Amino acid sequence: MQHAILILNGPNLNLLGTRQPEVYGPTTLQDIEAICAAKAISLGVTVEFVQSNHEGVLIDRLHAARGVFDGIILNAGAYTHTSIALMDAVSSIMLPVVELHLSNIHAREAFRHQSYIAPVAIGQICGFGAAGYPLAMEALTGYLGTHG
Repeated sequence: MQHAILILNGPNLNLLGTRQPEVYGPTTLQDIEAICAAKAISLGVTVEFVQSNHEGVLIDRLHAARGVFDGIILNAGAYTHTSIALMDAVSSIMLPVVELHLSNIHAREAFRHQSYIAPVAIGQICGFGAAGYPLAMEALTGYLGTHG
């Protein structure tokens, strides 16, 4: 059975490659999508990418994922630390979600240490830059292989 994964990226991730490269690296979101598309082939899964700077759009996409995707990789950006609404959406959709961050949020400003997504995610990957995306795909695919 081929699993379908949604990779959902939040605010400001459309600026990767030019936004604070000392923190987020030189890789663009398009580069990350190409890396993930290649990884999807090797894992035997399908993948779809969505990026939005708007919290409501992210929530709508989470809701719409039910019955379409088997799991989600969510880089909610700064909404990770502020959005109870995103947390509620993740907990409501009954799909496994991997929380992802390019930087190590636990080594940054204190306000970034709090994640509203982590308590409702199956796991968190942070601090590995763009390499975190294929790691998250492997983790989610492995989870799906053992949990449905």
